[in-house]
Amino acid sequence: MVESIGGHSKACCNIPPIISKDYKAKGKYETIDGLKTYVTGPESAKLAILIIYDIFGYFPQTIQGADILSTSDEGHQYQVFMPDFFEGNPCDIAWYPPVNEEQKQGLYGWFPSHTPAIAIPRIPQILAAVEAKYGKKTWAGLGFCWGGKVVSVTSGTGTLFKVSAQCHPGMIASEDAAKVTIPMCFLASEEESNEEVEAFSKALTVEKHVEAYPKQVHGWMSARGNLEDEECKKAYLKGYNTVLEWFGKYID
Repeated sequence: MVESIGGHSKACCNIPPIISKDYKAKGKYETIDGLKTYVTGPESAKLAILIIYDIFGYFPQTIQGADILSTSDEGHQYQVFMPDFFEGNPCDIAWYPPVNEEQKQGLYGWFPSHTPAIAIPRIPQILAAVEAKYGKKTWAGLGFCWGGKVVSVTSGTGTLFKVSAQCHPGMIASEDAAKVTIPMCFLASEEESNEEVEAFSKALTVEKHVEAYPKQVHGWMSARGNLEDEECKKAYLKGYNTVLEWFGKYID
């Protein structure tokens, strides 16, 4: 399934070879608005991407993705920011998917105090704190899984983003889509409900690119991506290319 209204441009993207294991981060950690934040890309960039990670927090695959976004579009320079909304307490990846009682208790016990509501109201003040330090930016928002919900809700009326994207999003709701006011890219895995994805797509009234990756697991572009698997690596590369092209079309 690929549904595109407005399409996505072929930006001059030059993604470096994907590192399958033992990835070395190119950025640094700073404290922004009281949160540990991964920061990568040129400080002089006038464009910026806010990444809202998945429930597993900082993982090498997600960090590598942030570095890709900050270095790979020759026509657009981005400084990329990924705050630690979980403040050092991410979900244990061993709990997902839960197959026994201990894992279920761990996962379901973690969620109530780590809903998207902890991130949504902080977005404006985080962006303001970044701009107080680095100067005015034009923003794109990118969310993975849990972060997809955050991006969905913060892409409506009054949004500070100019364009946004969700990859293998969680908690998909067509009610959110109907309120989106900026161009939206939506990349779904094989584990998202086809009905929910289609309903979300139909409810979007903005320019959109909605695409399914039917052989990829929920999380292939972030913590659950097995980059030692060639098919996953190709899909990871394609996904980041698609996001870069989408942002490049609308960020200027």
